[in-house]
Amino acid sequence: MIIYLHGFDASSPGNHEKVLQLQFIDPDVRLLSYSTRHPKHDMQHLLRETDKMLQLSVDDRPLICGVGLGGYWAERIGFLCDIRQVIFNPNLWPVENMTGKIDRPEEYQHIATKCVSNFREKNRDRCLVVLSRQDEVLDSTRSAQALHPFYEIIWNDEADHKFKNISPHSQRIKAFKTLG
Repeated sequence: MIIYLHGFDASSPGNHEKVLQLQFIDPDVRLLSYSTRHPKHDMQHLLRETDKMLQLSVDDRPLICGVGLGGYWAERIGFLCDIRQVIFNPNLWPVENMTGKIDRPEEYQHIATKCVSNFREKNRDRCLVVLSRQDEVLDSTRSAQALHPFYEIIWNDEADHKFKNISPHSQRIKAFKTLG
């Protein structure tokens, strides 16, 4: 099972395309939608729904995957639910760049202080990061500097922020999902 978390643009047709691409890795791909506008409620909702999906799944190696803001959540929810994560161009600093787009961006700061301290150290090697060198929205170099000490980074030279084509990374994601 792969749980897919969309980015800030929840209604983008690219989400359906990514779900179809992920089905080449595992036929059981589940889109988990969330508001994107209320971080505290989103976190509660994502934790509850992910837990339900995991309880109902027979897959002993589930994966959670997210793009952009979905990558922010996939890393945290995956850690809290003890499943591997794959994140594409994650928005690691939404408190900085979501002002004016969501109701309470400061809630991301609150979430960060309420999470497990040093969670990336405790999550070491359980997250695979794919970053675009052509990300027109986020500073992928900054993201790499924050994540590289803990996770493997794969660079993509062609994708933009929304990462429409994840297929070139399918085999690597599949291998990561099946690791013991």
